[in-house]
Amino acid sequence: MSLEDAAVTVLKRAVEMDTCSRFQESLICYQEGIQILLNVLKVTKDESKKTAYREKIDQYMNRAELIKKRVNQDKEEGKYHEQIKIKENDTGYSFERVFKPYISENLTEVYVEDPYIRSIHQLYNFLRFCEMLLKASCKVKTIRLLTSLDEGENASQQKSALYEIEESLKVHGIVLTTEYSSTIHDREIRFNNGWIIKIGRGLDYFKKPKGRFSVGYCDYDLRQCHETTIDVFHVKHTKIM
Repeated sequence: MSLEDAAVTVLKRAVEMDTCSRFQESLICYQEGIQILLNVLKVTKDESKKTAYREKIDQYMNRAELIKKRVNQDKEEGKYHEQIKIKENDTGYSFERVFKPYISENLTEVYVEDPYIRSIHQLYNFLRFCEMLLKASCKVKTIRLLTSLDEGENASQQKSALYEIEESLKVHGIVLTTEYSSTIHDREIRFNNGWIIKIGRGLDYFKKPKGRFSVGYCDYDLRQCHETTIDVFHVKHTKIM
């Protein structure tokens, strides 16, 4: 794919997200697309193409600036709300895609409240979420998990897996603390940069792959999803615990 094609793809998604009022995600796509177009402009020699690129860049920059002002104003007034609806069998909703727009350099602490981090695939989902944070452009130092304790013999398996994740994260300078509640019901993820993400199914919104060697087994962007709704809010002061 050429740089120009890449720019078209990213900017097309930016417009789609803009149309759906998913402003934070559209802003990131606009910024990425504009940067790619600037790189294209640098290597273009045709003056007519340069003029066309500059006009497009100005157009997208103006729209991105308007979105940025709107998002910042809504955040300041505490009324920011964005909703993402995932349809049955949809793909393209990996943790990276869903959470990236809300991760920033000043993010240092994450609180996960999800009653279903118990079975093997749910524990793997949580691990993948932690890995996503490790690779993101932030400085997360603490992850706090509140979940329910599995029953019977499965409880020891759950505790063992979470302890293993805890020890693994320590190597990367991240402290994981886990608490169990028998009355927990809500599912939400809070970032201490102000973002709150509520997912109807929690982190368990991916469908089971058809086989270990089927598309989507490793790449969650290619994994089919269950129908669910994601609500995103922003508050000035986020209480983690």
